[in-house]
Amino acid sequence: MGQKVNPHIIRIGVMYNWSSRWFDEKRYKEIVLEDYLVRKKLMERLKIAGIAKVEIERSINSLRLIIYVSRPGIVIGRGGTGLEDLKRYISQFFTRQRKGKNMPKLDIRVEPVKEPNLESYLVATNVADQLVRGLPFKRILATTADKVISAGGKGVKILLSGRIGGSEIGRREKIHVGTVPLSTIREDINYAQVAALTKKGYIGVKVWIHRAQSKG
Repeated sequence: MGQKVNPHIIRIGVMYNWSSRWFDEKRYKEIVLEDYLVRKKLMERLKIAGIAKVEIERSINSLRLIIYVSRPGIVIGRGGTGLEDLKRYISQFFTRQRKGKNMPKLDIRVEPVKEPNLESYLVATNVADQLVRGLPFKRILATTADKVISAGGKGVKILLSGRIGGSEIGRREKIHVGTVPLSTIREDINYAQVAALTKKGYIGVKVWIHRAQSKG
C-alpha cells in the first residue's frame, strides 16, 4: 500500500498535520478552491525565494498564511517592503474572489527552511529545472542524491518518467540511495512530484526523502 498512496496522506495525524486547518460546512467547496488558488499563486510568485510549502489557518474573520522558504530575505524585502507587497497581492486576490464581501483579516508569517536539500519539493523543482536546461539526467540524479545524503537524509529515491533525454518512447529512470521505508507509517518520508516541460515534452519528477526524526 505504501507504494500506491501518497506518503504524506497516509501519515496525516501520525507524523504530519493538515496543511489547511479550518472547518466550514456551508462554504466548504468555495474555501477549498480559495486554498488551491492561493497556494498556486504563491508557489509561482515566490519560486525564486525557494518556497517549499504553504500552510493555511482560518478562523471566523481571519486568515493566516505560513510560508516556508529557503531564502526568507527575498520575501520580506528591505524594511519589510516585500512582505507588504505580498499582503497587497493576496488581498487583491480575495477582493476578486469574494467581490469585496466578507474580506478576512490577513496575517502572513514567513518561516525559513533549515535544510533545502531535505525538502522534497525544492529537490524535485531543482531536478526539473536542470532537465529543462538539458543537463544529462544520470548526472542530475547522482549529484542530487549525494546532496540529500550529505545533508543528513537517511535515504532518497528519485523517479523520472517520460521522454527522458529526448527519446521517442517514454521510459522510466530512477536512483535509490539508502533506505526509504514507504510502508512504515512512523518514518518521516517527505514526498513531492513536479513536471519538467522540456523541448521534447513533459518529464514527471517524483522525489521521496527519508528524513531523520528530530529528537524531543
